[in-house]
Amino acid sequence: MNVDEVRIVLVDDDQLVRMALRLVIEGEPDLSVVAEAADGEAALGVVEQHRPDVVLMDVRMPGRDGLSATREILSWPDPPRVLVLTTFDSDELVLGALRAGALGFVLKDTPPPQIITAVRTVAGGNPALSSAATARVIAAATGPHSSDARQQSRTEARTRLATLTERELDTARAIADGLGNPDIATRLHISVATVKAHTGSLFAKLGVDNRVQIALLVRDAED
Repeated sequence: MNVDEVRIVLVDDDQLVRMALRLVIEGEPDLSVVAEAADGEAALGVVEQHRPDVVLMDVRMPGRDGLSATREILSWPDPPRVLVLTTFDSDELVLGALRAGALGFVLKDTPPPQIITAVRTVAGGNPALSSAATARVIAAATGPHSSDARQQSRTEARTRLATLTERELDTARAIADGLGNPDIATRLHISVATVKAHTGSLFAKLGVDNRVQIALLVRDAED
């Protein structure tokens, strides 16, 4: 086995989807599928056994769904990265998975080269969110649903963001706009090193693990 190989677990209740993903992934010399699972409960067992680098997680499955499984897996010490699979008939579950710490999501009909790119991006600890997909999730987050739930999310997000300094808040808003560190540095007229320092403070103060969670908090606060 290549020491730099990215080890992957596939979780989807559709065997044909798993077969297609395996064919796409194992055509790459640096990627390997080490196990599969057909539901969230089975996913816990195979992830614990194989300790992969990345889990491709479906969200809607019989029995235990992908959101519940993602939350539990990401609560473990040294968890794998989670990349959510979706058909966009389940935006709310995708949002829940992202808030739980998943690093991104891909559509099941995404072209194979883009799936490979997303896997590698997430394996490197970076978000994998296409602009079109991000727009759909943000629309779901701000669309018409329970006003009480929206108010609760808004209040919680604003309370957490209130702990930030002005510069940290500016950095959080820039992250929510999808900017990378160099672009944030340009917008705020600061160095990239300072952007990285602010981002580290955001992780600590907001109790988040990645930039996607920061972006969702900002969106909730401004909803």
